[in-house]
Amino acid sequence: MRAAVTRAGKLVVEEVPDPVPRAGQVLVRTLACGICGSDLHALDDPEAFNDVVRRSGGTAHDIRDGLVLGHEFAAEIVDYGPGTVGALPVGTVVCGPPIGAGPQGTGIVGYTPAYPGGFGEYMILSEAFTLPVPNGLDPRTAALTEPFSVAARAVRRAELAPGTVTMVIGLGPVGLAVVAVLKARGHAPVVAVDFSPRRRAMAARLGADLLIDPAVESPYDRWTSLGVIPGMMDRMAAEYRGLRPTEAAVFECVGAPGMLARVVEGAPAAARIVLVGVCLRPDPIDPGLLANKELDIRGSFGSSPAEYRQTLREIAEGRIDAGAVITGTTGLNGLTGAIAELGEPDRHAKIVVDPSLDRAAIR
Repeated sequence: MRAAVTRAGKLVVEEVPDPVPRAGQVLVRTLACGICGSDLHALDDPEAFNDVVRRSGGTAHDIRDGLVLGHEFAAEIVDYGPGTVGALPVGTVVCGPPIGAGPQGTGIVGYTPAYPGGFGEYMILSEAFTLPVPNGLDPRTAALTEPFSVAARAVRRAELAPGTVTMVIGLGPVGLAVVAVLKARGHAPVVAVDFSPRRRAMAARLGADLLIDPAVESPYDRWTSLGVIPGMMDRMAAEYRGLRPTEAAVFECVGAPGMLARVVEGAPAAARIVLVGVCLRPDPIDPGLLANKELDIRGSFGSSPAEYRQTLREIAEGRIDAGAVITGTTGLNGLTGAIAELGEPDRHAKIVVDPSLDRAAIR
């Protein structure tokens, strides 16, 4: 099959052997695969990526050589391996969480040599994790169930009370997904923050209640006007008077060094901070601020099977407009150019790869 393979840290389109499904696995033909920010981070800083994987308890595979990336996918069933149920007919369009499991062991699809990702023409998936795409949903949109389910998990991890003021810092695809999920869950107000006018406009389309350009004003200057008490002593005084202060939550979706420190500095007292963006380098924070402001920092990673299924259902039923973040489609030959263009936030948000396309241009 044709695939974009990592060679010395670059993506090279070449012919590689077709993957062969083993016990409990299904062979699928890739229809669409989103380019994820994690892929960009991994390609840009492979040593840090591998180090974080290893120290998190995973098995690190050298991102620089021999991997077929791509874990946001929709595909068509081609064949079944031995010991499978085969409940879905050949030709069924499917998607699923990027968890590979079988005789080869377990691993993340696209980051494990045994489970090549959607930047190739074929993949092998675990039958148990493979879901039919409902309602004739466009495969490009169905492929984005994965990042939107990641957002769903982040929102669940925030444990938001009704009326909580939520702020989303960074409106890349995952930040936009967080906005969409917050609104689908009925949360308001949702404050969306990004330098890019185009991405702020996308957030507005997804339902954001307030848009902030941090080049013009600090989003952290808005807490009081949003009904949030920013200072710890003022909050404690309100509680002593028997008042229940408005809660706040900040979703850090940038994942760049220094962002967490700035969020800790700018978050109001008793806020919950959810880390959604992937930062691969240390980001020192002030523990005094953390303690004195009683901030709660929570990481969020991937999604559960229930979160993935619910997100797929909400996208298929039109309650989450995942397709709104798609700004281009390309073939395998256009991957390198697409990755470069994703560095220009006013040009693109999410580019989807269709391996059946020969063209290199992004449309």
